[in-house]
Amino acid sequence: MTLTLAVYGKGGIGKSTTSCNISTALAKRGKKVLQIGCDPKHDSTFTLTGFLIPTIIDTLQEKDFHYEDIWPEDVIYKGYAGVDCVEAGGPPAGAGCGGYVVGETVKLLKELNAFDEYDVILFDVLGDVVCGGFAAPLNYADYCLIVTDNGFDALFAANRIAASVREKARTHSLRLAGLIGNRTSQRDLIDKYIESVPIPVLEILPLIEEIRVSRVKGKTLFEMADQDPSLKYVCEFYLNIADQLLAMPEGVIPNDAQDRELFTLLSDFYLNPEQSSGTQDQELDLIMV
Repeated sequence: MTLTLAVYGKGGIGKSTTSCNISTALAKRGKKVLQIGCDPKHDSTFTLTGFLIPTIIDTLQEKDFHYEDIWPEDVIYKGYAGVDCVEAGGPPAGAGCGGYVVGETVKLLKELNAFDEYDVILFDVLGDVVCGGFAAPLNYADYCLIVTDNGFDALFAANRIAASVREKARTHSLRLAGLIGNRTSQRDLIDKYIESVPIPVLEILPLIEEIRVSRVKGKTLFEMADQDPSLKYVCEFYLNIADQLLAMPEGVIPNDAQDRELFTLLSDFYLNPEQSSGTQDQELDLIMV
C-alpha cells in the first residue's frame, strides 16, 4: 500500500528543503519515493536534482493537453538516492489558478499509473495556501505534515492548516502526523501552541547554516554529508521522521484555535514574560518539592 504525505507550512519556512530530505531518508530506508512539487515556481525538487526540471503543465501545453501522448519519462526525473521527482508548475503570474494545475498533475499521474508504482508519494505544497486546488493533495494524503518554526507567523499558518486537515478528515482518511520545527534553536512558542492545540512534534531540526545552504547548493543534507561526515548527525533527524512515518502513527484530527484566541495566546507569551516565567518557576518548585 502506498503511503501518501502532504507537506504544508508558511511560505519560506523551508518546506521544500525538509521535504527533499524526508524523501531521501525514506529512500535510504529502502522505499521507492515520488516527490511532487506543487508550487508555480517549480523548485521543490531542486535540492534532489540540482536543476529546475520541466513541469507537467509545460509538458501538457506542448502536447496540446493530449494525455495519451505523454510518457512517464517526459515528466518524472530521477533525483538523489533514487527519489523520483515531478513538478506541477503553474500558470503565468497573475493569470489562471495554480490549484487547477495541481489537479491536472494528479490526473496525469493517475493516467500514467504512477500512484501504483511507489511505496511513498510526497506532495510538497505551496506556502500556507489551503483553499481550493492547493488543498487537493489533502484529498489523497494519509498524513499531513506541517513545517513550522518557533515564530508567531509560522504557528499562525500552522493553525490554519490544522483547520483544513480537520475539515478534510470529515470525508477523507486523513490525519495530521505532526509538526516539524525547521532550523529552530528554541521551542517555547511551539510548546505553548501545542498545549492549546494538542499536536505531536515529529522533530525539531537544529538551527544550523548548512540546512539553508543545502537549498542554495541544490543538495540534500545526505549528499552534503557524503563529502562532510560531520553533517551525518543532521541526517539522523530526517531518518527519525521517516521512521515515525513508516510506523504509520495514529496521528490526530486537530481542533484548531480560533484566530483571535491564537493571537492572544501567542502574543501574551511575549507581552507578559514575567507571568509566563512565574508559572514556569511555580512548576519547577512543585517538581523540586
